[in-house]
Amino acid sequence: MSSNDGYNRNEDPNNGISTSDDIGSSRMPSSSTRLQPQIVPNEATHLKGQSKQAYFSDEKVLIPETETIGFSWRKLWAFTGPGFLMSIAYLDPGNIESDLQSGAAAKYKILWVLLWATVLGLLMQRLAARLGVVTGLHLAEMCYRQYKKVPRFILWIMIEIAIVGSDMQEVIGTAIAIYLLSNKVIPLWGGVLITIVDTFTFLFLDKYGLRKLEFLFGLLITVMAVTFGYEYVVSAPNQGEVLEGMFIPWCTDCNSQVLLQAVGVVGAVIMPHNLYLHSALVKSRDVDRRQPTKVREANFYFFIEASVALFVSFIINLFVVAVFAHGMFGKTNADVLQVCENQPMYEDAVHSFGNNTEIIDADLYKGGLFLGCTFGAAAMYIWGVGILAAGQSSTMTGTYAGQFSMEGFLNLQWPRWRRVLFTRLIAIIPTFFLAFFSRMEDLTNMNDILNAVMSLQLPFAAIPTIAFTSCSAIMGEFVNGVGNKIISILLTVVVIAVNLYFVINQVEALSIEGGVLAVVCIFAILYLLFNLYLVIHMIACMGNKCFMNNRWVQKWVLPSQNSFSIKNANSTYASELSLHDSGIPVFSLSYRNY
Repeated sequence: MSSNDGYNRNEDPNNGISTSDDIGSSRMPSSSTRLQPQIVPNEATHLKGQSKQAYFSDEKVLIPETETIGFSWRKLWAFTGPGFLMSIAYLDPGNIESDLQSGAAAKYKILWVLLWATVLGLLMQRLAARLGVVTGLHLAEMCYRQYKKVPRFILWIMIEIAIVGSDMQEVIGTAIAIYLLSNKVIPLWGGVLITIVDTFTFLFLDKYGLRKLEFLFGLLITVMAVTFGYEYVVSAPNQGEVLEGMFIPWCTDCNSQVLLQAVGVVGAVIMPHNLYLHSALVKSRDVDRRQPTKVREANFYFFIEASVALFVSFIINLFVVAVFAHGMFGKTNADVLQVCENQPMYEDAVHSFGNNTEIIDADLYKGGLFLGCTFGAAAMYIWGVGILAAGQSSTMTGTYAGQFSMEGFLNLQWPRWRRVLFTRLIAIIPTFFLAFFSRMEDLTNMNDILNAVMSLQLPFAAIPTIAFTSCSAIMGEFVNGVGNKIISILLTVVVIAVNLYFVINQVEALSIEGGVLAVVCIFAILYLLFNLYLVIHMIACMGNKCFMNNRWVQKWVLPSQNSFSIKNANSTYASELSLHDSGIPVFSLSYRNY
């Protein structure tokens, strides 16, 4: 394909870049390899096995050259795509359910929590994107080079748990959507089985081109915006109260349940595997990392695109919170039944809500019934379409996150269909049995547990991201400044503390005793120790000489070749200069010792 179509395809699977054998050893690429003319440095193909690993491995979007100096809409359009794919994780069924529950429990009082959680997510996504742009390596690949074998393997396991947990939420959301849209013809367990098939459909779509695949994701986001926006318009919440809840960071007369709901919002919004995903997605653009101005330009446009994408995701989440804050807050199950009396879904409402004076315990299915009873059957089906779009889009991006994680941490490459099957089967087996033998309420309870599980995994993405982007040997002139380091660390500590509070509350709610409690305590101790290990590594990354020169840290924490040593960095400088012609970015090599 010619370069006029907006892409650049590489015939050479390695594209003149050293293979994983070269990267893992102390050998330099041969002079003949270095002198080959390079079209686009395709870092995504440095792993062994196959020439096509990721959705962008054999085509990259070219960045147009413009005569005007300053902002360019054409360049922004060329960089548009990765941020919107990343933002889908902020719109998965787990997030949507957390939104409606927070609205039903606290009305508009904790909208500001959703707003600032999204802002914090943007800050972390910015760091992840910068890592991928500057180094040419995504977060998992960097972990493979910067952590020793055992902690690297533990990190991979933790991220896989987060991915599978997220996938289970997507299975639950999709199954509930199919159950609603089929008017209960397809049972929950049937919807779970259908998700085995539907996740493979997008594998046939990406062969039509990168931009078309990104357009599909954009279409799914549009479907969510239209469907949930429709519910917002027909419910007509008080706009003044919405704005007050969004911008006044206070919660008057809020009990422990509301506080827990606010914690759940934070845990649901910031997904750990999303940092790994975003750092890889930015590699789909043709950025010449040999030119700092091009790297700086890419960072600028990717930040704008991510800001717009997360703003859209925030608006969609806001729609959901406001709809159920307006309609469900303070309502009892009997109040809903009264509204449903003359509606065709009355029997379903009786079975789901029960005729009692208890406050509504909202979930995705009850939310659909409530909308159907209040605004007509069309509102219920439109809600189902929105949930289906959320589940399908999140499934696709979750698959890519799992693929990048496996390729990076294990230096292992699987075909996409095998990766999809592996993740989906692990997610489907427990979900299927729960859907087959249990009730709808049990699926909702599983969602809460999964949010707690994913909250536990957040440090395993946030700490490495801050560590690598704060290391001058890795990032060069694009390293985090002091202010950026302080803000990112403080915000991450706050979010991790909030998530731990949420997890502890969930464990207490399960009333665990005896041997199971002992196992949980042992796990908690090991969990904290591993976090301490990562923090020590992060401090060394930031250039603390006390930690860098400590023998214990050098032996057990840092890589075998001290990647943060100024001496080692200087000794490789001449070699790095000679690699410029090969298209390998100097910033991604400054932590290597060839």
